[in-house]
Amino acid sequence: MQSAAAQSAPAPQSAPAVVSARNLFLTFQTADGPVNALSDVTLDISKGDFVSFIGPSGCGKTTLLRCIAALETPTGGKLTVNGMDPDAARKARAYGYVFQAAGLYPWRTIGGNIRLPLEIMGFSKSEQEERVARVLDLVELTGFEKKFPWQLSGGMQQRASIARALAFDADILLMDEPFGALDEIVRDRLNEELLGLWDRTGKTIAFVTHSIPEAVYLSTHIVVMSPRPGRITDVIESPLPRQRPLDIRDSPEFIEVAHRVREGLRAGYEE
Repeated sequence: MQSAAAQSAPAPQSAPAVVSARNLFLTFQTADGPVNALSDVTLDISKGDFVSFIGPSGCGKTTLLRCIAALETPTGGKLTVNGMDPDAARKARAYGYVFQAAGLYPWRTIGGNIRLPLEIMGFSKSEQEERVARVLDLVELTGFEKKFPWQLSGGMQQRASIARALAFDADILLMDEPFGALDEIVRDRLNEELLGLWDRTGKTIAFVTHSIPEAVYLSTHIVVMSPRPGRITDVIESPLPRQRPLDIRDSPEFIEVAHRVREGLRAGYEE
């Protein structure tokens, strides 16, 4: 991963960039005048990275994620996903998207919710069942496929939402603050599970969060963003090992990275 705003020279990258942004701008036109959401964002996300975007509310973290997902259209610069423009990548089913809320249909079972995109895409019934069983196992929800969302806890619903995004086996997983509404104990458990899932699948993950500990614990790279208009003030490559128990958060290495993230956030306000 690289950024024009990174403080140190980037290490050579052997993995190809699956997301590449060059001088990206996005301005919304509103009744009160233009709102500059993103300003001159340059960034590469390499295959297999776990990248977290962190910054103050309204800094453009989710907007950047939505641009990658072709849910917003930049007004300047260039953005590619798997070498294609974002809309072509969407049509090619290059990514799965996990929203802040689980967004499960209450009248469909957990299995039925996960199966929905597969039905829309025209997978055969046998393929649907195989994929649903596989992703339920990945998120440790085997045996809950016939339950309805209201019969599951909030954390389990989010795991079902992740399973739905994984069901069509996209290489990229986009996650917009999926654990923000959960209590700390559940959040810790899901962070551990997400790291395990990332390790087993090798997917590229882009993750929006407001939590410094969560960003540092999960990520290979942390992208620090400034207040609006959203700019990248730092891209931090994590020195932590791929296998990370929760108690690594007490280590000097973890604390040092968290301090750098905090300094990057402070610098964004001072610029």
